[in-house]
Amino acid sequence: MTGRRARGVLVTLVSVLWLVPTWLVVVNAFTPAKRYTGSPRWWFTSPGLFADIRAAFDNADVGRGLLNTLMYAVIGAAVAVVIAALASFAVTVMPVRRPGLWFWFIFIGTVLPLQTFLSPLFTGYATTGLYDTQYGMLLIYVALTIPFAFFVNRNFMLTVPKEISEAAQIDGVNWLSMFLRIHLPLARNALLAAFIFQFTWIWNDLLFGITLSLSPNVRPVTATLADLNGNYSTVGPPVVLAGALIASVPTVVLFFVFQRFFVNSLRLTS
Repeated sequence: MTGRRARGVLVTLVSVLWLVPTWLVVVNAFTPAKRYTGSPRWWFTSPGLFADIRAAFDNADVGRGLLNTLMYAVIGAAVAVVIAALASFAVTVMPVRRPGLWFWFIFIGTVLPLQTFLSPLFTGYATTGLYDTQYGMLLIYVALTIPFAFFVNRNFMLTVPKEISEAAQIDGVNWLSMFLRIHLPLARNALLAAFIFQFTWIWNDLLFGITLSLSPNVRPVTATLADLNGNYSTVGPPVVLAGALIASVPTVVLFFVFQRFFVNSLRLTS
């Protein structure tokens, strides 16, 4: 009983410490930029959130960045999950040779640091005309999010009994129909979990956003916020924090809306 209480107290303290930065972001985002003194505030004084948000939208075109990121995150994550599901079906159900080798060939993309890709990507994008284009941003986001989505979906499909696919083959079902009518519906929770993970990663990406894009109509919201932070002395920290607060809302909402599916999928793939 004492050990349980100690664990409860420890978890509570860790949770409070974890929430302190979030609390400071929210409080200081509500602080009017003109009244910010340079020291972080710990409690709400006068409401200035909407004025700060308006300043963020006016100074760095955060609204356009949000639309760009929404497109990248939705389309990029969805395409990556579909490709990963097809690859997972191929290496777990179809009689391909050396499935373990194919698994590592796809999954090895998550092992290398992302910074190693920047120089060749920038050179290649500049040469092929993909630099500072929405197609180029979508391409890199899809390519980078396939390996982890493949990992999640493969782990789930390994749990599907082989007798199901064997019975379908006896009934004359082809591979595509088997994938669409049997394995894809069964993997719904795993697909959704992979989509949430990849949506969140794309939404929060800054590295490739500032490296492969330049125009406001192409840059993701994290890159526009970085531009806003570059105007630090002009707009003030509350404006930057207000923009960051707005940018974080979609991922939080997505997680809470699909929390039940997310937890169930983790149980199935673990």
